Amino acid sequence: MNKKLFTGIFLLLFVFTSCGDNPYFQESVSFTNLTWSRKQKPTFVIDIKDANKTYEMILTFRTSTHYQYRNAWVYLNSVTPDKKRFREPFEIQISDEKGYWLGKKTGSIIENKLVFRNRKFPTAGEYTFVLEQGVIQKVLYGVYDIGLELKELK
Repeated sequence: MNKKLFTGIFLLLFVFTSCGDNPYFQESVSFTNLTWSRKQKPTFVIDIKDANKTYEMILTFRTSTHYQYRNAWVYLNSVTPDKKRFREPFEIQISDEKGYWLGKKTGSIIENKLVFRNRKFPTAGEYTFVLEQGVIQKVLYGVYDIGLELKELK
């Protein structure tokens, strides 16, 4: 391989790998056998160092094309550093009334995101977020994983 081609490929790789936004926090929990039981409550602990910053919080829910429902209800339980507790229900739309996937489809994986913009945390410290599935069925089949991401806004 000649030197110019090698240098060009290196520069392209550098540009594409360094341009992305590095999240402040990013974690996901995978479900064995694509099964999310009510007993499973993915937990995420985030240490907020600066309460003056604004964040974008992203909840990512990945299902199989075999997922049986048009939506999923998820409870986001939050515990603040001073032990205050909050519980918020959210609906994640998976498909429309005709059965068309609403999220990003890659092969047999459907990825849906809930984005919460301009989130501020009242105080610095450790926040705990616990996700619960909030549907009538005790078990959801066809769920790969669920994740939480936090990005600092400039």
